[in-house]
Amino acid sequence: MTSVVRRETLADRLLDVAEFTHAHWFFGNVYEALVKIPHRVAASEASQELPRTPFGAGSPGRYYVPIAPLNAPAALGALVAGWNRPGTRASLIAAAASSAVGAAVTAYVLRFLNPKLFFSPQPLSEDQRRPLLAQWYRMHAVRLAASAVSLAAIHHARTIRLRSR
Repeated sequence: MTSVVRRETLADRLLDVAEFTHAHWFFGNVYEALVKIPHRVAASEASQELPRTPFGAGSPGRYYVPIAPLNAPAALGALVAGWNRPGTRASLIAAAASSAVGAAVTAYVLRFLNPKLFFSPQPLSEDQRRPLLAQWYRMHAVRLAASAVSLAAIHHARTIRLRSR
């Protein structure tokens, strides 16, 4: 295999991974918002069956941890590997940039909001929860938009790559 063919194959594989992980992220975020998972988890009392931990029953952490950490690296890797294709460059830049924004917002949510809302020994009072949940949903909207932009940009880049074959 020539280095060009290897690079193209790598770019295609990274786009596959990026598309799958971003679809997982997007649809997981949509589900989380629609059924108001944060409201349920934040208000739940700790018990044997439902501990207030990041990976306890009911926590979306168990759903995201196996795949979510691959989002931004896969998009960035696809950008690097596919840089030699000017036709896909803009889409790959958009995908990597929006993926990085989503990852940064997720880091903020995980560090500053989730511990207070979901992992304190006992649920916060309604007055304490309300502003934190409002902030969580605003950050979640940014994550949802970032994952949608990434997914659309990755799909666009893959479509261009397939048409050019």
